[in-house]
Amino acid sequence: MQAKAIIGAALLAAGSGMAHAQDIIRHKIPNSDFPIAQAVTLPPNATIHFISGQVPPVIDKNAAADSLAAYGDTKTQTMGVLKKIEEILKGMGLSMGDVVKMQVFLVGDPAKGGRADIKGFMESYTQFFGGAQANLPARAVVQVAALNVPGWLVEIEVVAAKK
Repeated sequence: MQAKAIIGAALLAAGSGMAHAQDIIRHKIPNSDFPIAQAVTLPPNATIHFISGQVPPVIDKNAAADSLAAYGDTKTQTMGVLKKIEEILKGMGLSMGDVVKMQVFLVGDPAKGGRADIKGFMESYTQFFGGAQANLPARAVVQVAALNVPGWLVEIEVVAAKK
């Protein structure tokens, strides 16, 4: 009986050691070079960090506080938001490479006929994801009617994980 308990404990310890050896797996989109993951699988030993939605910083303090001029176009706002997220992650000992999930909210740009400026968003996004930074997140981008401040076109929340 005691031998069975020792063998059971050894197997349990070996199994938990294997879990610690598992990596975060980023599943690529088949036959695509689009800079997002189709899915991300976290091992049981990963620590998950939820970063609240971040909004753009003011770039023109002379513009009306709730105007597009105060925050810039979608490309500019996306760059500002992603830099804020990068700083938050850095303060937590993490990096953009640790982002496993991203939810993006875009408001339609009046200069684009009310449609979300996906091109502008992607121009800033690809400066952080893809290329040299190959750890791609699973991601969704949705167009919303509005955000809390009329000049905001972008809000991004992320989930980061590290084992």
